[in-house]
Amino acid sequence: MTPALRPHSSHWGAFTADVRDGDRVTVHPHPLDPDPSPLLGNIPGGVRHRTRVSQPMIRAGWLDRGPGPAEGRGAEPFVPVGWPTAIRLLADELKRVIEQHGPEAIYGGSYGWGSAGRIHHAQSQLHRFLNCLGGYTRSVQTYSLGASRVILPYVIGTHDELLYSATAWPVITANTQLVVCFGGIPLKNAAVSAGGVTRHTVRGHLREAARRQVRFVQFSPVKDDLPEFLEAEWHPLVPGTDVAVMLALAHTLITEGLHDREFLAKYCVGFERFERYVLGLDDGGPKSPEWAASLAHVPADALRALARRMAASRTLVTVSWSLQRADHGEQVPWMGLVLAAMLGQIGLPGGGFGFGYGSVQAVGAPRSVPVPTLPQGTNPVETFIPVARISDMLLHPGEEYDYDGRRLRYPRIHLVYWCGGNPFHHHQDLGRLRRAFQRPDTVVVHEAFWTATARHADIVLPSTITLERDDIAASPNDGYLIAMHQAVPPYVASRNDYDIFAELSSRLDAGDRFTEGRTGAEWIRHLYEEWRESAAGVAAQAPPFDEFWRAGSVELPVSPDDTVLFSAFRQDPVRAPLATPSGRIEIFSSRIHGFDYPDCPGHPAWLEPAEWLGSPLASRFPLVLIANNPRTRLHSQLDIGEFSQAAKVKGREPIRLHPDDAAARGIADGDVVRVHNDRGSCLAGAVLSREIRTGVAQLSTGAWYDPFDPRDPTPMCVHGNPNAVTFDKGTSRLAQGCSGQQCLVEIERWDGALPPVTVLDPPAMEHRNGV
Repeated sequence: MTPALRPHSSHWGAFTADVRDGDRVTVHPHPLDPDPSPLLGNIPGGVRHRTRVSQPMIRAGWLDRGPGPAEGRGAEPFVPVGWPTAIRLLADELKRVIEQHGPEAIYGGSYGWGSAGRIHHAQSQLHRFLNCLGGYTRSVQTYSLGASRVILPYVIGTHDELLYSATAWPVITANTQLVVCFGGIPLKNAAVSAGGVTRHTVRGHLREAARRQVRFVQFSPVKDDLPEFLEAEWHPLVPGTDVAVMLALAHTLITEGLHDREFLAKYCVGFERFERYVLGLDDGGPKSPEWAASLAHVPADALRALARRMAASRTLVTVSWSLQRADHGEQVPWMGLVLAAMLGQIGLPGGGFGFGYGSVQAVGAPRSVPVPTLPQGTNPVETFIPVARISDMLLHPGEEYDYDGRRLRYPRIHLVYWCGGNPFHHHQDLGRLRRAFQRPDTVVVHEAFWTATARHADIVLPSTITLERDDIAASPNDGYLIAMHQAVPPYVASRNDYDIFAELSSRLDAGDRFTEGRTGAEWIRHLYEEWRESAAGVAAQAPPFDEFWRAGSVELPVSPDDTVLFSAFRQDPVRAPLATPSGRIEIFSSRIHGFDYPDCPGHPAWLEPAEWLGSPLASRFPLVLIANNPRTRLHSQLDIGEFSQAAKVKGREPIRLHPDDAAARGIADGDVVRVHNDRGSCLAGAVLSREIRTGVAQLSTGAWYDPFDPRDPTPMCVHGNPNAVTFDKGTSRLAQGCSGQQCLVEIERWDGALPPVTVLDPPAMEHRNGV
């Protein structure tokens, strides 16, 4: 059969799908990509994997007993049904919940990484559908940036500028002398950007920085958070002590008169209050290098010497996103920004502050024009939760909680509707989440694969993967619009989310509102032409749709690569003020101080984490687990892919340990180990590495959750999902963000019979006649 070549894209790279024999796919990176991501290797194996959901499925207990709280979610078999039955049952349940409890009783819990496509974007599809029915309880913020999105607007007046208008990489390589990295610049994360990547450029920029002899200093318990070729000065600090290190640097700048008082007076407010704290004038505890050394185990002399180098160089202070995904995560980006302000280089080429370099490809890349998106409509329901508080909401309806200066109350949710996301990857303390998922009357999931979220649902509707539908991919910092051509037929009875919602909305008398008379294909054409017309002033060269579709892509105009973050503010803070109450950088925030949150005071501060090597709990669980993003997949997507599976150790997710910690526990390279604490446990495969600090273990997120005994309230995950042991606590009362990056554990060699990994096979089915 003649092969078919189809342009397509993913969050980790644009590519061409080479299709043979109808559904046998080979992937070729985009020809313009200088550094393609190996994650593309996961795509072919997912097309027809045995874990694909083949037809609509109903949990047996829900089908027999109807809606209601159920301990059987995640443990009972599923009954295959036809589409007419599934649509009828779901439409009736949606109608019941809305009529009896109101739309607030529906939680539209989708998360946005399902596809790089902008039209068949699962989260947008779900929210548009629910808005057509009268709305839903929504989530705000993200697991990635839950703390920073709340704190930074108070401090610097924005969050998205730090993402989309960060100082450009060419400016850094040409002007920066010293980069001080807290959390590193991990190339594995820079492989990804929401909406797609045509050209991976971060590795090339870092190599250019090395060629120009830009010096890098890294504070991280994981050495390879910076690439080896940078020859960085590595300080393997105790996890959770980054703020203490920054305070010690600030202490040296103050006591040696190296801080820029003129900049602080002109562009900042509140430094005097912060200075008193650093010097210990009110609490009697100076935040000196010796003080920080006792916490972080970084030599005081090294901190003092680094502060002097920072003051004498064009210095960029960077903070990775990972550090704000921890207890008191608000403090790290705030303190990093204050440290940069003390150097007085914010707004200068190559100096100042960076947040998220290497966390995604987009940071430091040129910005392009706005891209087409599916309109979601208006949600008339005002109720919301911070996204990382889903277990609290389901377990404690009616309970009050603090968030961003407000006192809110958790709603009572009767129906959870999930489309395009996997909370059993993103969320913490999965044993607790399993108990929470037993509370609603009904859980609905659209899924292409039998993930843990699908296995904990009542109604599972099989959705297509991106290769099975047409779409358009685009990222605000990529510079290309990619035509995503359907490459293979839909798997068995799977459908596009749009077509599922179109039929459901029609049955619920909302069809015209949802579809506006268009098919999915007509929406793609309509939104492209609408975008082309609205962007005519800046994208006049964009061709008509048919020409774009034949070509497979269109290049977009992008901003010059000379962006300097906050340069206009530095040039004239009166005419270009920040969007803070004072118009300046708020080192001390009166508004945050006024909330009177003990876990988030009015200026950045060292607040002891609930779980770290200095806490009493470390006597029982003496290792800090770093649950970072994986290098072999995006989140949990395509964990069944070849590249992800090749990294497993005896079928388990690899966990890295320092050889000294392993030897003390009788663990050898390649052993299966049990990682545990009071919340739960998981199995993982030991990989010994001196690029990990002693006292630390690193186990990436994203292994598909596989509880050994689904009826056990805290079952052991046999596949290696670290969220079996992470703790489900908000970063603070201010942001209530995800704090799952770090927790305390103990590790022991597993000497028993290895339980099988079952999540790579479909769950039990119960076939019934007449259903």
